Amino acid sequence: MAQSTETDWVSRFADEVIAEAERRAPGKPIVCASGLSPSGPIHLGNLREVMTPHLVADEIKRRGYDCVHILSWDDYDRFRKVPAGIDPSWSEHIGKPLTSVPAPPGSEYANWAEHFKAPMAAALEELGIEVRGISQTLQYTSGAYRDQILFAMRERERIDAVLDRYRTKDKAATQGRVTQQAQESKKLQQKKAKLDEAEAAAAEAAAEGSGAASEDDGSAGAGGAGYFPYKPYCSNCDRDLTTVTAYDDESTELAYTCRCGFGETVLLSEHNRGKLVWKVDWPMRWAYEGVVFEPSGVDHSSPGSSYVVGGQLVKEVFGGEQPIGPMYAFVGISGMAKMSSSKGGVPTPGDALEIMEAPLLRWLYARRKPNQSFKIAFDQEIQRLYDEWDALERRIDAGTAQPADSAAHSRATRTAAGELPRTPRPLPYRTLASVADITTGDPRQTLRILRELDPANPIDTLDEARPRLDRAQNWITTHVPAEQRTRVREEPDTELLDGLDDSERESLRLLLDGLDDHWSLDGLTALVYGVPKIQAGLDPDAKPTPELKVAQRGFFALLYRLLVGRDTGPRLPTLLLAVGADRVRELLDG
Repeated sequence: MAQSTETDWVSRFADEVIAEAERRAPGKPIVCASGLSPSGPIHLGNLREVMTPHLVADEIKRRGYDCVHILSWDDYDRFRKVPAGIDPSWSEHIGKPLTSVPAPPGSEYANWAEHFKAPMAAALEELGIEVRGISQTLQYTSGAYRDQILFAMRERERIDAVLDRYRTKDKAATQGRVTQQAQESKKLQQKKAKLDEAEAAAAEAAAEGSGAASEDDGSAGAGGAGYFPYKPYCSNCDRDLTTVTAYDDESTELAYTCRCGFGETVLLSEHNRGKLVWKVDWPMRWAYEGVVFEPSGVDHSSPGSSYVVGGQLVKEVFGGEQPIGPMYAFVGISGMAKMSSSKGGVPTPGDALEIMEAPLLRWLYARRKPNQSFKIAFDQEIQRLYDEWDALERRIDAGTAQPADSAAHSRATRTAAGELPRTPRPLPYRTLASVADITTGDPRQTLRILRELDPANPIDTLDEARPRLDRAQNWITTHVPAEQRTRVREEPDTELLDGLDDSERESLRLLLDGLDDHWSLDGLTALVYGVPKIQAGLDPDAKPTPELKVAQRGFFALLYRLLVGRDTGPRLPTLLLAVGADRVRELLDG
């Protein structure tokens, strides 16, 4: 077996998975798994469900093993509720399979499930995540699980007994559970209180999850006929508002009634319009697919959760083993208030890929252990994240990066299938955002400014700066409020210029005199920081003192007021390049 040489969490899990697969099924392909329910927008928290096994599966492939990452689309789940922004008349479809619910108005897709699967599938492709998609609608309606369903029905008493271990036994146990739930609820409320509106929405969506959200074990509505782990969809109304009233193991005759008033008897050996309840369905699939690695969300950490119960059922009933895999933590969002109000939901991977490149998004998941929570920035913080990413790339190039950081970078930029697309000239994101802001995206002006960033090695076309340039442009136009956008003055502020003192006039003269000799990003950076030093009688390369920093801030604020009418704005060197030397002279000299 190939041994890991890296110290990151992905390599350690790959070691465990390879060893476990060799123990369970030596010589067979190693199966890693994810599951997603297309019941609504599939958000960035859900992406961790896919990204975690992807990174592990990809590492296993890099080592030369045959490994497959399956993604179960839980599109045969019931439609549970009508989301905000959708016509309330869609409530008539509650209880139907997601693939039987019409897509939202105006959609090009055939049904509700396909409408929400499509953008996630596109995002996974852009992220370089290769999966073998499995539609649970096709699995159930094609009869692929028929033997497993019949087996579960024959073993329903054993299944019920396992489930009963986690049901309330007596008053004392009930009171203990109530106390525990109260404590957990209090902790959850305290946690939510610390979240902003968008994060709270994300937390709620993450808790709702997929088919696991209902934590259904089939006990509800069984009436006096006993326990049944199978739930038919009604042949009349297509909903799961059904109750099994009788079942014969020998003939497989199953009788059910529905709240719509319909009832019938079918042969379960031929019936393909129903599914195993979630707490039985999940462990059945573990055994059916031979899953070795699958993570699960924190909503599965409670004692009676489907993950815990499933571990008992897969071993005691289905003759399989529970996958190994971590519980993964919450993925937070910063700066999404604008998007949440306009879109009525939490951000998706597609939303993130509009403002950041795929390697950066991959890196955010790769560098953190699954049990560590983190935030994805849609606000000004995205500029700092890009600065951090660029600094890492410089350390990689210099050979000074730590092994774990190098591993995370490698997993972000390439997969076993090859390199992900990169920006040829990755100019600083904050610089690109400032240029896009000041020029309002005008390509001619943008190219002029970007060429002047490094006159000794200018770019020839904007394509050299893409796709990062496009991502920065999207961020400026969709996530920066209008009142924070930069608008260069049309005319000099003569009132402010007339009221300047001698020191302020001298600072502007020093700046204007040095423009021609410093007309590059680095040159202008040295100039704007150096002017207050010269005025203080210091060398331009002198280290700043606290007093000098105060003088620099005052000088910067003066420039901002004269150029854009505010005390702050984009980085001054970028702003000066964007405005152009002639117009800078006009606005600062009157």
